[in-house]
Amino acid sequence: MAFNLKNRSFLKEIDFSPAELRYLLRLSEALKIAKYAGTEAQQLAGKEIALIFEKTSTRTRSAFEVGAFDQGAHVTYLDPSGSQLGHKESIADTAAVLGRMYDAIEFRGNRQSDVEELAAHAGVPVSYAFVGDCRFNMGRSLLIMGALMGSDVRIAGPEELHPPKDVSDLAADIAGRTGARVTITDDARQAVAGVDFIHTDVWVSMGEAKDVWAERVKVLTPYQVNTALMEATGNPNVKFMHCLPAYHDPNTTVGREIMEHTGMTGGLEVTGEVFNSEASIVFDQAENRLHTIKAILVATLT
Repeated sequence: MAFNLKNRSFLKEIDFSPAELRYLLRLSEALKIAKYAGTEAQQLAGKEIALIFEKTSTRTRSAFEVGAFDQGAHVTYLDPSGSQLGHKESIADTAAVLGRMYDAIEFRGNRQSDVEELAAHAGVPVSYAFVGDCRFNMGRSLLIMGALMGSDVRIAGPEELHPPKDVSDLAADIAGRTGARVTITDDARQAVAGVDFIHTDVWVSMGEAKDVWAERVKVLTPYQVNTALMEATGNPNVKFMHCLPAYHDPNTTVGREIMEHTGMTGGLEVTGEVFNSEASIVFDQAENRLHTIKAILVATLT
């Protein structure tokens, strides 16, 4: 089946059909193979892409810049101090200006409403990564994406940190059409039974005050990905995933502060033993961000 996604903005997963999402994944795989084989054709030569970041980034920025370079495009990186977005100039006005200069805009921000307004006024495709507490981005995305792809997807966490009802209702509705199985529970061992992958994220989001650390760690400690939880899957081939950065040891300033503040010693959301084990595919996952981002750029710009 042929797909034409040219000039489509990627704002959220549910804007795409399961077939279109599978196409993007297949294209990502093809681009990854071509890069390794040295046969990649530059399909974005002459394209100009603006990268707007409201928060600093390592993997996402690097993936966009390398992906664009591999495909022959040029990028302009605009950090929080490099544009007037939302400060001296409205999002709509900034989008209208950038849309006349660039073929595409990537936006990494704080609010979904901002990326939607940017897309509405730019007139060019917008790819995005939205970061925040796991309740708000990773949990929601994994739930909706799993439902769209017909997967058996489970979300486990304290009830007060579950995805909001409108998101879980949407996932259930999608699952009814795709044949997916959706489970939302507060029982970690029940959730991981028989799974192929366990995915987690940081317990404390960027910018959160220290006064939330102790309570957050207290309620989430039963959900730490450790050897016991990996074994609870009953699957000797289970893999561990994390969107990174991960607080698996005290070798970062933030990780060390949180561990000292809360008395945790062997890691927070994941132990070092699991993070550094053969079951961990976190760095393959990080690399694949390059190829999936590149697929979105190629599919929407050519």
